[in-house]
Amino acid sequence: MNMIATPPEMISQGHGLLEAPVFDQDHGLLYTDAEIGGVWQFDALRTPKLLVPHRRGIGGMAIHASGGVIVSGRNVAYKRFIDEAPDEPTIVLLENDPANGHQGYNDLVTDHCGRLYVGSLAFVPMLGQLESTEAGSLYLIDLNGEIKEVAQGIRLSNGLGFSPDGTQLYHSDSIAHSVYVYDVAPDGALAGRRNFVTPAEGMPDGLAVAQDGSVWVALVHAGLVVAYDARGKEICRIRLSTPMVTSVCFGDADYKSLYIVSGAQGAPEALGGCIYRIRTNVPGLARPLARVALQSVPHK
Repeated sequence: MNMIATPPEMISQGHGLLEAPVFDQDHGLLYTDAEIGGVWQFDALRTPKLLVPHRRGIGGMAIHASGGVIVSGRNVAYKRFIDEAPDEPTIVLLENDPANGHQGYNDLVTDHCGRLYVGSLAFVPMLGQLESTEAGSLYLIDLNGEIKEVAQGIRLSNGLGFSPDGTQLYHSDSIAHSVYVYDVAPDGALAGRRNFVTPAEGMPDGLAVAQDGSVWVALVHAGLVVAYDARGKEICRIRLSTPMVTSVCFGDADYKSLYIVSGAQGAPEALGGCIYRIRTNVPGLARPLARVALQSVPHK
């Protein structure tokens, strides 16, 4: 089956390091700029609109059922959009813990219940240190706000996505050059981690899952997005004009558009970070809204 209906179209350029794309029928395409800062909305006029200012280093984002977004970075926090609640304070859901090797947090994903999974970082990727042998963990933020460690030994936690039936969780470890897959228990616990794919090029970064179970992985530094079937066999590849392809999400009314974001590294200076859109022949899975309790945790 041909998975691609159209060639990739560059729909925006001149950004910094784009990350964490998520599509919602009410908001359209949202994404972050880890270098410049902020959560941005890409509207129907293809004009970026700032929704959450200042915050840099966001590698993961989820829209909350009450409005606003949960974002990663130095901590995991809930932020309202500036045009809706300009003075509402940040609610920290999961604090960092540098003394115990958790410098911050990167990609995150919601399950069908609205629980949140987020990977911790043992170092700050934007400062380099990719040769680090330290490892982070994967955490579950339950609906009542309870925090549970559900996996360990992740050297650089990145893309997360659930299988269509919710019984498997895919998880990129960029330094290990591996996309893992876990079995998911009804209470959210994870077990049986194993290698799903080891891409031949680049490092696996953000990922998205389609309704047919295929897993679409951004391969940073390779300028590629590669789709794999549920057995880990490559079934499609998309070559982009910028090498630092960081993440992907499905969107539009039918979820048959794949949005791809990139950073500026290795690209012509005039391009910077870019947003691409490509039509596919398979619909993606919509990301469920986060429904975790919005209560602050004590600062360490």
